[in-house]
Amino acid sequence: MKRRILFVDDEPKVLQGLQRLLHPMRAEWEMRFVTSGEEALAVLQAEPFDVVVTDMRMPGIDGAELLERVRQMQPQTVRIVLSGYSDRETVLRSVGTAHQYLAKPCDSELLRRVIRRACGLRRVLAEERLTRLVANMTTLPSLPTLYQRVLAELQAPGGSIHTVGELVAKDVGMTAKVLQLVNSAYFGLQQSIGDPVQATIYLGMETVRALVLAVGVFAQLEQCKMAGLSLQSVEEHSMRVCAVARHLALRWGGDSRFVNEALMAGMLHDAGKLVLAANFPSEYEKAVKAAKERGLSLQRAEEEHFGAGHAQVGAYLLGLWGLPDPVVEALAYHHAPQRCEGSQLSPLAAVHIANVLDRARELGNAEDHEELDQEYLARLGLRCTLPEWQELCTAPDSQGVAP
Repeated sequence: MKRRILFVDDEPKVLQGLQRLLHPMRAEWEMRFVTSGEEALAVLQAEPFDVVVTDMRMPGIDGAELLERVRQMQPQTVRIVLSGYSDRETVLRSVGTAHQYLAKPCDSELLRRVIRRACGLRRVLAEERLTRLVANMTTLPSLPTLYQRVLAELQAPGGSIHTVGELVAKDVGMTAKVLQLVNSAYFGLQQSIGDPVQATIYLGMETVRALVLAVGVFAQLEQCKMAGLSLQSVEEHSMRVCAVARHLALRWGGDSRFVNEALMAGMLHDAGKLVLAANFPSEYEKAVKAAKERGLSLQRAEEEHFGAGHAQVGAYLLGLWGLPDPVVEALAYHHAPQRCEGSQLSPLAAVHIANVLDRARELGNAEDHEELDQEYLARLGLRCTLPEWQELCTAPDSQGVAP
C-alpha cells in the first residue's frame, strides 16, 4: 500500500523542484503538492495522509497554524517542517506541533530518508489507538518541582545556563524535548548531541527560555494523575541507567557519538511509561497490578493491556521526533535485544545491561528481576555474568576496557 504524502509551499518553483527530486518515489508514495495552507486543509478534509511536509512562512495560514490544524484533524499524521527561514523564533513556533524540522535547501536523499523512517516506524506500533495518541503528543510529563526550578533559574537576573542544563538532565520530559530540538536538521550539527547539559548550553538561555515560557513545551503534572507509576522513580532509575550506559560505552572504547547515544538512550529508555501512564491512567494501573499479582514483567503486562509495551511506545515517539536510529533501537529493544538484527556493538547493549543491573540493585537478593539476554550478549562477544557486570560498573576506572 502506497504511503500518502502532502507537500505544502507557497512557492510553485519549490514544489516543482520537489516533484522532480522525488519523481523516483512514485512507486512507493502517492504525493500531492499544494501552494497554500488553505488548500492543504481542503485536501485534508477530503482524505487522510500519512505525512504532511510544509514550509513555515506562507501568507494566510502559515506552517505552524497548518500543522496545529493537522494535529487536530488527523492526529496520526507525521508532521514535518521544511523551511528556508533560519531564525529561531520561526522554528520555536512549530516546536509544539512539528515532529521534525528540515532546512532548505534539503538534500533529496535526506528528505526521502526522513519520510521513509517516519512511515516505517508505524510497524513498531500495530495498535491504531496508540499510533494516533503518540503521534498527537508534543511533550512528555515533567516533575512540577523540577519545572519550577528551571523556570526560576531562567527568570533570575544572574541565571546560569549550565545550572538550567543540569536541571533539564534530571528530567526525562525536558531532556527529550531539548534533544529533539538541538538534533533537528535546523541546527545542521555534524554529530548528534546526547548530553542534555551540552544541548541546553548549545541552545542558549534565550532559546530554552522560549521553549519553557513562550511555547510551554514542558508539561507539568499538577493536574495529571499517573496512576500506578511514580514519576520520580522513573526519573531516578533513568538517571542511573544513563550513567551506567555511558560508563559502559566509555569502557568499550566507543567514540563520542557512541557515548552520546548511549547516554541519550539510557535517559530516555522508559519514556514510553510516561506516555501510557499519563494518557491511560486507569488502564495503566491495571497493568501494574497485573504485573505484580501474576509475576509478569511490566513490559509484558503493558503488551497484554495495550497491544504494545512502553519500549515500543517510547521508540515510536522519539523516532517521530527525529532522535538518532541507535537511540530509537535501544528504546525499542532494551527488554528483548535478541529481536534486534545485527551483531554490532551499539547503545542497545549498554542500555540493556544498565537496565538489568539497576533493577537487580533495586530488588537486592530477589530472583525475579529481569535476566540479562546472554544469547544476545554472546553474539556481541560480551560474556560477563551479572556479578561481573556489577563489579565492572562499580570499578573506578572508566576507560579503555575492550568488550
